[in-house]
Amino acid sequence: MTTRGIHHLGVAVSDLDEAIGTYARLLGGTVEHRAALPDQGVYAASLLVAGSRIELLAPDGEDTPVGRFLARRGPGMHHVAYAVDDVAAALSELAGAGAELIDEQPRVGLFGLQVAFVHPDAVHGVLTEVVSPA
Repeated sequence: MTTRGIHHLGVAVSDLDEAIGTYARLLGGTVEHRAALPDQGVYAASLLVAGSRIELLAPDGEDTPVGRFLARRGPGMHHVAYAVDDVAAALSELAGAGAELIDEQPRVGLFGLQVAFVHPDAVHGVLTEVVSPA
């Protein structure tokens, strides 16, 4: 699979507004986009920090992927997202190479982008996301 580089780093937080304030105050981050993604169980904000993108994710409940992540591990690094030209094609290549997929089909993410996740066991313990324009 060919990537176009890292699209963003995902960080799980318990309080989205507090985290946005911290990234703004300490790192000069500015909110690029903010949205609720009920099908993923999160409130998300994309921040630009020195030309890079950080995605802050707060759960909309305890029994959501990010809610369970926070309960097990606390706040912190959640995933690395790679930009690809076509998420469906990337999933096919990843599956063909033996990667365990969380999403077998793309779904809609922040900005209306197509996204899909690869199981952390496939990438040495790192939850991996592939992202492309819709």
